[in-house]
Amino acid sequence: MNINNFFQFLVPKDKKFFPLFEEASSNLIEIATNLHEAVNLPLKEREVLFQKIDALEQKGEDITRQTSLELSRNFITPFDREDIHSLITSIDNVADNLHGAASRMRLYQVDKITKSIRKLTEINLEACQNIDVAVRELRDLKKIKIITDACVRINKLENKSDNVYDKAVLDLFENETDAKNIIKYKEVLSVLETAADKCKSVASVLESISVKHS
Repeated sequence: MNINNFFQFLVPKDKKFFPLFEEASSNLIEIATNLHEAVNLPLKEREVLFQKIDALEQKGEDITRQTSLELSRNFITPFDREDIHSLITSIDNVADNLHGAASRMRLYQVDKITKSIRKLTEINLEACQNIDVAVRELRDLKKIKIITDACVRINKLENKSDNVYDKAVLDLFENETDAKNIIKYKEVLSVLETAADKCKSVASVLESISVKHS
């Protein structure tokens, strides 16, 4: 038994942080699911889902605040305090960007949803599902490979999002003549691609935690 495992054995099972991590990653899936469903609906039918995303994003903010509060209250934590802060913050950053994409679609009244926008919401949903898989393995850290495999998939998805984004922007500048459309579509594409980048940041934190406790 290495020193990390020894101290883990001595520390009581955490009942505060892991439920918050899992609630945050589950909330992330709900945001990504609602966004992906919204882009497959006509403009007039999206508002209900956008309102759900507003509420879910606020819920994510509340989870982040609660986690910070627990950090200030508890001397003993399941792993490094900075890793706890990085994990919950990075998950919240994904939620912020997915919410940002929904807000821009609503603000700019984006009627026609392109294949690229749909693909990016699909990529983000899959990345969020993998975040949730990895987060749920943090409770005992016995199956490190499940975490690392999920992180590998997230990194591949982020690379795919880069390719989709680059091709979409190229197509936009080559074929769109309305400057307003170029601006609004590029903003939506950009924030969706940033969301995938933030998923990769979550994966980096998860990998760091798993390495320290392997």
